[in-house]
Amino acid sequence: MFTLGIDYGTNSVRALVVRCADGAELGSCVVNYPSGNQGVLLDPKDHHLARQHPGDYLFGLERSVKGALAAAKKKRGFASAKVIGLGVDTTGSSPLPVDAKNIPLALDRKWKKHLAAQCWLWKDHTSWREAARITELAARHRPQFIAKCGNTYSSEWFWSKIWHCLAVAPQVFDAAYSWVELADWVPSVLAGVTDPTQIKRGVCAAGHKALYAEDWGGLPDREFLALLNPKLAALRDRLYTHAFDATEAAGALTAEWAARLGLSAGIPIAIGEFDVHYGAIACGVAEGTLVKVIGTSTCDCGVVSASKVVPDIPGICGIVKGAILPGYYGIEAGQSAVGDIFKWWVEVVCEGNDALHVRLTKEAARLVPGQSGLLALDWNNGNRTILVDPLLTGLLAGQTLHTTRAEIYRALIEATAFGARAIIERIREYGVPIDRVVCAGGIAEKNPLLMQIYADITGCTMHVSGSSQACALGSAISAAVLAGAHPDFAAAQRRMTSLKPKSYRPVAKNQKVYDQLYALYRQLHDALGGRNQSADLGRAMKDLLAIKDAAST
Repeated sequence: MFTLGIDYGTNSVRALVVRCADGAELGSCVVNYPSGNQGVLLDPKDHHLARQHPGDYLFGLERSVKGALAAAKKKRGFASAKVIGLGVDTTGSSPLPVDAKNIPLALDRKWKKHLAAQCWLWKDHTSWREAARITELAARHRPQFIAKCGNTYSSEWFWSKIWHCLAVAPQVFDAAYSWVELADWVPSVLAGVTDPTQIKRGVCAAGHKALYAEDWGGLPDREFLALLNPKLAALRDRLYTHAFDATEAAGALTAEWAARLGLSAGIPIAIGEFDVHYGAIACGVAEGTLVKVIGTSTCDCGVVSASKVVPDIPGICGIVKGAILPGYYGIEAGQSAVGDIFKWWVEVVCEGNDALHVRLTKEAARLVPGQSGLLALDWNNGNRTILVDPLLTGLLAGQTLHTTRAEIYRALIEATAFGARAIIERIREYGVPIDRVVCAGGIAEKNPLLMQIYADITGCTMHVSGSSQACALGSAISAAVLAGAHPDFAAAQRRMTSLKPKSYRPVAKNQKVYDQLYALYRQLHDALGGRNQSADLGRAMKDLLAIKDAAST
């Protein structure tokens, strides 16, 4: 028996065929989105804007699944008729406006080129004003709404984006019957759902991004939404009343889509989750394990048994029951830019390509901790966790007329590792155990320098997922459980997941230097992030020089 995982990323969609018995990956196919700049629709007048055309999702769906099945058919024992289920994961929060028949507005000729009618991609930060206002009003009137998401609502999330659409493009808002997260919309299309109110929404997106919780009856109440805008209160009735964890199917594959994809009609479709949440399952997430999926951004996921009490953790992205694994609270944190920062430096500033990434990595590996005298902040796309502020920007301190490209490249890697350490310390501070860290994503798999720096800075051994396609694998695992190939997620994880033999352990002498640099990072973090108004940074540059001198002797 086999299942299919479909992973919608920022620039492409990947389909993966997986054997249920052992997680073996028989075939995969990646299809790039054809629209915009590497799949992203941008506005040169507003760098906060990032949208995607929903037609790209359908384009990529059909071609990636057919390609993965074609690759799998070359392996002995495989046949499309043996695919017993499929799962979908996507970026998020990535909501899109749809009409009363669940058709995205952007597929209508009238709205095809209107940026507000597209899918509002996860990294769209245009709604930062609305997010701040939601935080302010919730703190005053419904503090419980934001207590589980670190006491700060984000511009990356569902309500702030929809409210911003109402503010800047009211004609689009009025034309939309409902709004659907991409993670819920793709499964609904495959299941043939033509009424947005009948879509089975996943608690992953609902709980982490839309302030949904059973504790207060689901979505925010109409009275609170009316404080934002009466039209948002009216929209509530056209959304959903209940959200589901991965024990529920999003539906069954329609005959039409089965014929288009080359699969059997009626097979179950797993409930939609965000990419990193399903990726965490593929990395063997369990109590005490933190999963880091490192890509353009980084998302950190952990779980705690739902039988336990999990305290509210300031500054994280959310604590949601059933968001990752059924029967567990899912805990999410992350960084708004990681791979994007390296890409910016190498490809935008240095005007290089993959070859320059490789060259700078080799040159940076010859440096020892502290040798460059540099310290950077990882806020090039704002701060997602702890500070939760999209208006923060990157910083590079300590550069001189002798600073090299490779030194800056390494400092940027170190900055993302310092941000990772801050997240780990925040989660541990509130009693959530982190005994091991498992990383996934192309960067974790292909960049030993980054992995060793992460180990040295965090003080944690870094393991790497056995799959280079963890998010798609996690979706396939969910489908396997739903289809009955395994009795539960624990059994499926034991059979279908693995770790690579290579791990990265902290080096004591490196840790000592990085502890000094991290102390300076936290000074800058707290001062420039607005957490320490009386900070004295007068020694920061001189301390960097002292660390540099010590590293050079």
